[in-house]
Amino acid sequence: MDIREIRTEDLNPEQFINEQVAKIKAEVGDGLAINALSGGVDSSVVTMLAHRALGKRLITVFVENGIMREGEPRHIVGLFRSLGVPVRLVDARKEFFSALKGITDPEEKREAITQTFYKTVFGRLVKKSRAQYLFQGTNYTDVEETVAGIKRQHNILGQLGIDTRKRYGYKVIEPVIQLRKTGVRSVGKALGLPEEIYNRPPFPGPALTTRVIGEVTPDKIKLVRKATTIVEQELASSGAFQYLAILHNDRVTGIRKNRRDFGHQIEVRCWESTDAVTGTPTRLPYETLERLAGRMVSEVPGVVSVTYNITKKPPSTIEPI
Repeated sequence: MDIREIRTEDLNPEQFINEQVAKIKAEVGDGLAINALSGGVDSSVVTMLAHRALGKRLITVFVENGIMREGEPRHIVGLFRSLGVPVRLVDARKEFFSALKGITDPEEKREAITQTFYKTVFGRLVKKSRAQYLFQGTNYTDVEETVAGIKRQHNILGQLGIDTRKRYGYKVIEPVIQLRKTGVRSVGKALGLPEEIYNRPPFPGPALTTRVIGEVTPDKIKLVRKATTIVEQELASSGAFQYLAILHNDRVTGIRKNRRDFGHQIEVRCWESTDAVTGTPTRLPYETLERLAGRMVSEVPGVVSVTYNITKKPPSTIEPI
């Protein structure tokens, strides 16, 4: 891997910002670029860097793919517009769910997301706008895990020998690719992003599809989205690096109104980490776990079982898929 990591202890956020803005201006020149905003820490920082460098020559797009957190599209679009960044909301829900239909293998899911995102959606947008560049928030850990063969991150392209100009018609620019999450947060703070953005828990590029075991359907996404909202509400003050809810594929036996009920199982994960390379499950108070379980079975339709993951990374991974 020929990318030089900038370690957090060696990072000067203001210097990094100035250098990246200058690089972006030099590379894009008088051209036009499209920016993929998802609302995560990485894409939000890239959005501000690219906006600072290009201004009106940057088209920022939020793709409504149907697999994001509750209320995420409207919230993120509104927030960035309030920061002076124009954002276009593109509805691509049918395209993403169509691409995911019938797929259960984790790598095939990621490939379906990759092709729909880069070829179907952004390929069309780039062609229509005649932009030559696409900005995205790839970070160092994304590249490291993909190159090591741990899991294919959907945003890793050039590092796998994929020529995006030939395949999709545009060049991908990745301003934070030398930084891990902690470094990206520091840059976000220096850029003036609100803390709710630069300090929010990591969220995967393939979004809630990584938290559904088995085939991804609108109904399953609806369930895991509700479970995610509960986890984020209950664990927001935990100080943990990341926390998430996973919907398992197999139904399990439960009891409702004195009758057997084959229902859903939700797995909760909560991690202590600094770089996402290694992680340790947070020792949550038992009362917190009880409250989580109680809300899950009463507020998420069909859930009859809630478990808590206590396996370190490695051998586990932070996201299950």
